[in-house]
Amino acid sequence: MQSELNVLNCGYRMNIEMYNDKGQPSTGPFPDFEKAEMDLLRANLRRSYKERFLMATRLYKIQQTMKRAVITHKPFVSK
Repeated sequence: MQSELNVLNCGYRMNIEMYNDKGQPSTGPFPDFEKAEMDLLRANLRRSYKERFLMATRLYKIQQTMKRAVITHKPFVSK
């Protein structure tokens, strides 16, 4: 008996076979991904506009800092 897990991927449904560590199809219970996704959406909708704004500005500042970052390499010189 093969058990399959339906996963929503980029708007398309696809079947993924779950295997245990011995390479055999798993028959155990699967997590409910759709319920977890809806719980996250509900939690995010409960946030106030101020919380959303503060998070967006924080991410914007991090993005600006990373855009200006320069990685330099100095070779090791032994004395």
